[in-house]
Amino acid sequence: MTRKMLRSLSIVATLLLTAAVQQTALAGPPLLCHPIEIGNAKSLPWAGENWRDVKKDYDLNRLVDDTLALLQPNTPVLERMETIRRATVYAVWAKRDNEVGYTVKSNAVAEQLQSKLMERVREAVRQNKNASMALFDAGYLDACYKQAGYKTNVNTPSLADSYAMVRKGANHQGGSPEIEFALAIISEHPRQASHQEHLQKAIAGAKDGSLLAINLVKHFGKPGQNLSSLRAQVASARN
Repeated sequence: MTRKMLRSLSIVATLLLTAAVQQTALAGPPLLCHPIEIGNAKSLPWAGENWRDVKKDYDLNRLVDDTLALLQPNTPVLERMETIRRATVYAVWAKRDNEVGYTVKSNAVAEQLQSKLMERVREAVRQNKNASMALFDAGYLDACYKQAGYKTNVNTPSLADSYAMVRKGANHQGGSPEIEFALAIISEHPRQASHQEHLQKAIAGAKDGSLLAINLVKHFGKPGQNLSSLRAQVASARN
């Protein structure tokens, strides 16, 4: 084999490796591997910009209380999404990372968190209160667990489908574009027939320069796109 042929093969191999690395970087469950932009809003402690940059010194015993404290009735939807995403990474994924040092104890934390969120749903129903955000939180966490490959043992007999819980929360909120964005992500993997409809509603309700617009482009757009071009792209796909 000539030197020229070897050089050509080397270039091809490098290009293939680069493409593989880029594909890997973009792959993964969308609810977990793509952080939500929340600006300077408060969420669970985080160490960096990577999707699994947990703080190694974070006390997992605090996770449930910290998460519940952040998920107040007036907490914006995008902040809820990022907080629940981080909570899932801590409770389900972090225990698999040897350098973090978590043990199987995190399974108990994951169960406790889902149990507490379901308690909020039942309490809201008992008191005849608006259960939209309680439904959203419990459903979104369940969807995150499923994409993380974690099966919760928490009994949710009448609300077992995470997508249905989040969608019911959206109905109570009068079609919140932020919740439609959450539903678009949930229905993306695996792809559901309703995915495009949720994405269109989220885009239609988003305002230029808003955090929702930034997240829509980040999750569903292409490099260099803005909300207007994403809106045109989705409209074109619909037609």
